[in-house]
Amino acid sequence: MNLDLTPEQAAIQKMAREFAEGVVAPGAAERDQTHRFPLEIFRQMGELGFFGIPFSEAYGGLGGDYVSYALAVEEISRADGGVGLSYAAHVSIGIGPVYAFGTEEQKRRWLPGAIRGEYLASFGLTEPGAGSDAAATRTTAVRDGDGWVLNGQKVFITNAGYAGYIVCTAVTEPGQGHRGISNFIVPTDAPGFSTGQPYRKMGLRSSDTRPVYFDNCRIPGDSLLGQPGEGFRQFMVTLDAGRISIAAFALGIARAAYEAALRYAQERVQFGRAISKFQAIQFKLADMATEIEVARGQILKAAWLKDQGRPYTKEAAMAKLFASEVATRVCHQAVQIHGGYGYIQDYPVERYYRDVRLGEIGEGTSEVQRLVIAREIGC
Repeated sequence: MNLDLTPEQAAIQKMAREFAEGVVAPGAAERDQTHRFPLEIFRQMGELGFFGIPFSEAYGGLGGDYVSYALAVEEISRADGGVGLSYAAHVSIGIGPVYAFGTEEQKRRWLPGAIRGEYLASFGLTEPGAGSDAAATRTTAVRDGDGWVLNGQKVFITNAGYAGYIVCTAVTEPGQGHRGISNFIVPTDAPGFSTGQPYRKMGLRSSDTRPVYFDNCRIPGDSLLGQPGEGFRQFMVTLDAGRISIAAFALGIARAAYEAALRYAQERVQFGRAISKFQAIQFKLADMATEIEVARGQILKAAWLKDQGRPYTKEAAMAKLFASEVATRVCHQAVQIHGGYGYIQDYPVERYYRDVRLGEIGEGTSEVQRLVIAREIGC
């Protein structure tokens, strides 16, 4: 078993770390305070090839692997969780389903621009009454002449305000449950499509999240992704890949919190010595470092399995579950080590603590991950 990164993977990790530290990190606190989406950063990421890491050169990608992509998500999220989340959503669940299930014509039309960063991509699954119960989708798509007409709404959609298209789930065969759901590529300039105002969120404020609406939204007939009724299977596959990236996102925030706590413990003096010399603090930091390393191992294992074309549903769910819960614990302890200073915005651990909370909710809650794992182990 060789745990070394390949030269290509190490180069992408280095590129991502340098970009994160030099470009993303400096304005992270300001963006959190102002709820500003940094479109200029995403334009640069597109120009540098970040969005094309796991995709074929035929569509403008780098032809890399999912391990490299997971490493990049971790580095970007370490600098700014909001930017990391939007990056992960754009690539994994925005570009990903078109790359995996689209026709050659659909790929040629939509992927190059998204990979270059000319526009972002979104995935519209969640509705007011359909979250974990995705089969309860109420958005409908009805054939009308040579096109489709969509009606309904989606909520909590990442990147919606800056998307060129949204991959959207809709019911095409009422009464068939999950077998009646299809996916569509919806151009955001389609008649009848609109977005709401961005949500005022607890954290991840530099990521754009808002509702979207379909009011007799007319789209071309070739907007269907795959065949009618394949939507449920498609988004389950899409979410498997997305869970790896969300795990990497959570890990990046955990790393940032741990590193901040370690620095603080080495500098903060109480009772005549640095608090890092007290066993109570040492044990906290030791646990944090250990869990971060174990989480990274599971993330890279899941990404490696995906790259090998092997089943990875269970491993991706485990990675997402473990990494997100580890990240929450690490951020909690980072605040605790800072004491009262951890509760004020002068120190970044306050922001990390707010940002990390989504890790146990987005792309399947921790409870859903446990259900997936239980099913995969034969329960």
